[in-house]
Amino acid sequence: MSADSEVDMAERRPTGLRVESAGAVTTLTLDRPERLNSLDRELSLALISAVEAVGHDPGCRCLVITGAGRAFCAGQDLGKEAEEALPEDIAQLIRERYTPLVLGLRALRVPVLAAVNGLATGAGLSLALAADLRICSDAAWLSCGFAQVGLIPDSGATYFLPRLLGPGRALHLALTGRRLTADEALAEGLVSAVFPGAAFRERTEELAQQLAQGATSALGMTKRLIYDALDSSLEDQLEREAQFQQEASETEDFREGLAAFRQHRPPHFTGG
Repeated sequence: MSADSEVDMAERRPTGLRVESAGAVTTLTLDRPERLNSLDRELSLALISAVEAVGHDPGCRCLVITGAGRAFCAGQDLGKEAEEALPEDIAQLIRERYTPLVLGLRALRVPVLAAVNGLATGAGLSLALAADLRICSDAAWLSCGFAQVGLIPDSGATYFLPRLLGPGRALHLALTGRRLTADEALAEGLVSAVFPGAAFRERTEELAQQLAQGATSALGMTKRLIYDALDSSLEDQLEREAQFQQEASETEDFREGLAAFRQHRPPHFTGG
């Protein structure tokens, strides 16, 4: 967020993670640029805690995840300089660090925006895929990357990729580790927009504020319906729509939206 912003901003700095609040938008910035924002234990657990805190914060109406420097996230820190080696029980590492993070992001009632400012590979790509919306800087590139080190895609990649791309294209990315430029990721449907690097921060803030000013309860219900539809019958989905629409119609935001529509003015949603 810009330093000269007039909105109230609070900031906490766990090692490797910046947590900033500007109005109703919370931004998590992975801040290990010297390691391409790769995930060690401390950063992974800080992310889990920060996402949990967002879930309990009634003032947050949009979450942004991005990276410092030239990377979004290079995945698990595998470098020789890493403070820890991969444990023999990698399954436990995934259960401790990645499963709660992915599930926590998907459980949030607020929109989650991944602002992919640079490279996103391995679990870094999975982190972006776990968001509701993804936008890219034109300097970014994405890769599944696991095959290059003899591992299988994890952290939700085998769940998200076929749902976004279909099994065939998902397999092509997973088996070859092909790098996608930002424009290729847009064409494939992995991201919804690409912006010039010089304007990327500003455009991210604009979209985040737009989401934060929406009817938060309805947006949260929309998320749940769309995700659940992938495993639902038409009949079940129609019934869930009816139930959720009843809930939405009982919110303050619906009353405000209806009044604004009738008065020919923009609505002022409060998230209630």
